[in-house]
Amino acid sequence: MQTLHDPRQNHIIAALPAVDFGRLIQHLELAPMLLGQVLGESGDQLSHVYFPTTAFVSSHYVLADGASAEFSVIGNEGVVGTALFMGGETTPSRSVVHGAGHAYRLKKKIVLEEFHRAGPMQRLLLRHTQSVLTQVAQTAVCNRHHSIDQQLCRCLLMRLDRSTSGELVLTQELIASVLGVRREGVTEAAGRLQKAGLIEYRRGRITILDRAGMEGRVCECYAVVKQESARLLGGVRTWAPTTRILEPLLIRPRSHGVQLSSYTCECVD
Repeated sequence: MQTLHDPRQNHIIAALPAVDFGRLIQHLELAPMLLGQVLGESGDQLSHVYFPTTAFVSSHYVLADGASAEFSVIGNEGVVGTALFMGGETTPSRSVVHGAGHAYRLKKKIVLEEFHRAGPMQRLLLRHTQSVLTQVAQTAVCNRHHSIDQQLCRCLLMRLDRSTSGELVLTQELIASVLGVRREGVTEAAGRLQKAGLIEYRRGRITILDRAGMEGRVCECYAVVKQESARLLGGVRTWAPTTRILEPLLIRPRSHGVQLSSYTCECVD
């Protein structure tokens, strides 16, 4: 069965009034997001923002010695590339796809035009930015004060919230780099969660068996981030499949090897 793609699978795009959505639809490019794909390196000039629909993206800092730690993960609730519309244009962090799927990307020129209209798009982007700042702050507190078991539960639950399935593709080495801890610590923590019947871990794939049990073991940081996101973006409406996707216009950008598609949507409601 062919997957139906629509920009309104992203909650920010879904919340736009019809007039604003109609103005943007011709500029939104459907982009496949491959596991491990790097969307931006430290210091890169940002040329697009990405609105994930079925993918999710991790942003983390990489130190000079190669060590790293994640500070945010964004899925279809938000947008990747906040530095572009906040005026910074570059960031010292790296953004990597941790959940394969799709996103819609928007060129810098169009993003800035929409942002400076000071309309619904600007308000949604600023609310999302505040939500991300909460996630960054809470992650810093969590990494300093909570056990690896609790941090691992938070990491898995945040990804599960943004995933299209109950199975996550995560190696212990990747989890260690996300949490900024030693791999041995992750091995022990994952073993404890598996022994408790909360997860099943096999060959780099983690299946959540008992979500309620995970939520009972996770630290308060997970709920704080989730509740703040709901408070700021709670009015965002979800997308319903009431559009017909017409013929795609294929785009092959010079600077990227990934084929993109720009889709036209015909509203029927």
